[in-house]
Amino acid sequence: MPALLLASSSPWRRQLLERLRVPFECASPDIDESPLAGENPEQLCLRLAEGKALALAAEYPNHLIIGSDQVLLLDGQPVSKPGTAEGAFEQLRRCSGRRISFYTALVLLNTASGRLQRHCEPFHVHFRELDDARIRRYIALEQPWDCAGSFRVEGLGISLFSALEGRDPNSLIGLPLIALCDMLAEEGVIIP
Repeated sequence: MPALLLASSSPWRRQLLERLRVPFECASPDIDESPLAGENPEQLCLRLAEGKALALAAEYPNHLIIGSDQVLLLDGQPVSKPGTAEGAFEQLRRCSGRRISFYTALVLLNTASGRLQRHCEPFHVHFRELDDARIRRYIALEQPWDCAGSFRVEGLGISLFSALEGRDPNSLIGLPLIALCDMLAEEGVIIP
């Protein structure tokens, strides 16, 4: 099996990839993640995921490099990680009672052949009506200011939703595993 590299410093993506029980390394790429003028969410996250993989290609020859990025779209605008408890409060308040969309891009770069597979996985979250007290309790318990959308679906964040829509709930955490298994199979890597 070719060596596998996750181009990410995200502990959440690392935990997701560990589920596949294949050996891999992690490295953190250094790229500019600023959106370009006129770029839609799908284009933005695909460009960033590809940029992460390509940024490490020279250092990791003969590897399969996984790049991923996620964009949350709220009111037609990309929204980033809140960074603070107050930022998380404001994000969750804006999401209350609404359907929001996530786009999670995945690329797999074979540095030996130059082959690049690309995929963007949409996922939609329907939020319950959330009052300020509930939002503050949730934030105090999970401290989700390092997550786009200010929640952790794999934790207590699931209690904030009335419904989830999409093919792969792992994409909401940051790595579409169903699409990744398909891409790896195209490269001859069979997951048990």
